[in-house]
Amino acid sequence: MFEIKNGMSEEKIDDIGDNHVGSSAETPLRADAFDISDTEKIEKIQENVREILLTLGMDLTDDSLQGTPKRVAKTFVNELFSGLNPANKPRLSTFDNNYKYGEMLIEKNIVVYSTCEHHLLPIVGRAHVAYISDGQVIGLSKMNRIVNYFAKRPQVQERLTMQIVQAMQEALGIQDVACVIDAKHLCVNSRGIKDIDSSTVTSEFGGKFKDTNTKREFLDYINLKTTFE
Repeated sequence: MFEIKNGMSEEKIDDIGDNHVGSSAETPLRADAFDISDTEKIEKIQENVREILLTLGMDLTDDSLQGTPKRVAKTFVNELFSGLNPANKPRLSTFDNNYKYGEMLIEKNIVVYSTCEHHLLPIVGRAHVAYISDGQVIGLSKMNRIVNYFAKRPQVQERLTMQIVQAMQEALGIQDVACVIDAKHLCVNSRGIKDIDSSTVTSEFGGKFKDTNTKREFLDYINLKTTFE
């Protein structure tokens, strides 16, 4: 067991990761996170992935593996972790609620595909997001884009849930936003305890959604079976 810079032991660090404990409500980013371009990041990551594969004993002269380091690097920067870059944040345009719709609006079953920041393994599930308009509305597809943006970074599910709600609140200028996420963590399903059936549910309720009856109404709606034939 050794000591890390902040005085935390290796055992403690392992416990945090194995128990999926988040350390911050904000995504931990260094101040110089964007000092180099995406192209430079891909080049650096490519070399690191190459070293990892060589260390594992893989033969990178094999036709199937020759392009793997670059493919992984591009996937990290352009896809899996593209939500780290603020330049990729969706424009959250709002519109006047001219039709005076005053009930909650819910976008159900938004696909969540994220990555656990402790083991860099997938988090896969569904998000349900709702708000109650106070004069402004947001495009339905923007709700999907908000979820996708914050999911595309190393995450813990609790933080992801909170970030989605905070982004919606900021865009709409209201507190009346809610989000529930139900997801499987492959770091639980495929390693460690290897429980393939368990999933994790997190929630964040703002404003009127803290009211018991409003919260129950939202949860009842997301439990409705939506089928089309």
